[in-house]
Amino acid sequence: MKNTRRDFVKQTGLTASGLILAPWASNAFSGQSLVNDTLKVALIGCGGRGTGAITQALSTKENIQLVAMADVFRDRLDDCYGNLMKSREKDASAKAIPIRQKVDVPEDRKFVGFDGYKRAMELADVVILTTPPGFRPLHFEEAVAQGKQIFMEKPVATDPAGIQRVLTAAKIAKQKKLNVVVGLQRHYQNSYREIMKRIQDGQIGDVVSASCWWNNDGVWVKPRKEGQTEMEYQLRNWYYFNWICGDHITEQHVHNIDVINWVKNGYPVRARGTGGREVRKGKDFGEIFDHHIVEFEYADGTILNSQCRHIPGTWAKVDEHVVGTKGKVHFDAAKILDHKGNVQYAFDKKTKENNPYQTEHDELWATVAAGDYKYADAENGAYSTMTSILGRMATYSGQVIEWDKAINSGINIAPSRFAWDADMPSKPDANGLYSVAVPGKTSYFK
Repeated sequence: MKNTRRDFVKQTGLTASGLILAPWASNAFSGQSLVNDTLKVALIGCGGRGTGAITQALSTKENIQLVAMADVFRDRLDDCYGNLMKSREKDASAKAIPIRQKVDVPEDRKFVGFDGYKRAMELADVVILTTPPGFRPLHFEEAVAQGKQIFMEKPVATDPAGIQRVLTAAKIAKQKKLNVVVGLQRHYQNSYREIMKRIQDGQIGDVVSASCWWNNDGVWVKPRKEGQTEMEYQLRNWYYFNWICGDHITEQHVHNIDVINWVKNGYPVRARGTGGREVRKGKDFGEIFDHHIVEFEYADGTILNSQCRHIPGTWAKVDEHVVGTKGKVHFDAAKILDHKGNVQYAFDKKTKENNPYQTEHDELWATVAAGDYKYADAENGAYSTMTSILGRMATYSGQVIEWDKAINSGINIAPSRFAWDADMPSKPDANGLYSVAVPGKTSYFK
């Protein structure tokens, strides 16, 4: 009997409850294409990354239709929808195909507000979670509870309590055989995949040290507007508040940290570091630091030296470097060298490199359309996010922070409720300035 997409999605959602025996657990669905049966997708979070992610999803060769959208702000939803209706993609023959033909979102399927994500998810088979990361644990839990296939952006949380929620939901997602892809896209990049194979095969020997960087000028700022509640202002200017962003060590630098975790096939046991605000001090910059320097220590004693900085006019670098007993790797250059500097392997980036943002969607959607179960990225996404949070706790406090103590601390920095008049965890003083961590004074454990 031919299994339809609807059968697959329904059965996937019932697996964990034990109501059926999952035929795909024995690869019974393997090779059965569902591309002639439309997969429905809901977009949760319609900002820039959401617009990019849904465009990439709709640019795959699978039969996909965007049927619902949700965001707390109507203008962001409208901007995203308008961009999609103008977008065009090109197939292999360079024939233009309007993405708008894959968009069917009438007014009654555009959901605005804090609870709209639930109603949007109900209408879809696959959900794309691209809100700022403070909402990720909540949205991921709901998507798993509803039995949806999932793409979610990194980072997956902003505090240890959120990490634990994601890890709990990740276990249920595995039980339900729900595909989960996390937007740590280097895992889907050809050069990284090829070099990682060679590291794992022992080409550079035992890894003894590593470095990674995300140093650049910084990102946008959204000034406060008259009439905004504190919640609205922080959501509009979300990058500068920890409960929703996690600081740039978590929001951006998690990519580079994750690569080293991938190399080590594990996560640090402790972190120590320093950081602060040198140039980004005004009231528009909330509570985050503009630089972090962290030493992450792994169980075998390997040290990762990590840097991230948002200071205009300074040395810029986004890369990862690993040293082994036999050689070393420069990931951005995609080369393996011996200790004399001789190239042992060079990936041909000009002809063989891919767009990993597109590939992660190509692979996810092909897997879902075929009725297969292949991707379970949520756990690694949570642990790499936790690594960045560990680093933030170390720089904010100036203390050595132990992994086990931090991840099990229950620290929760989110508002007690999501509403426009909510009491926010960080509020401005009479001068419009927010309280900022002070190394040596900020403390997490007594």
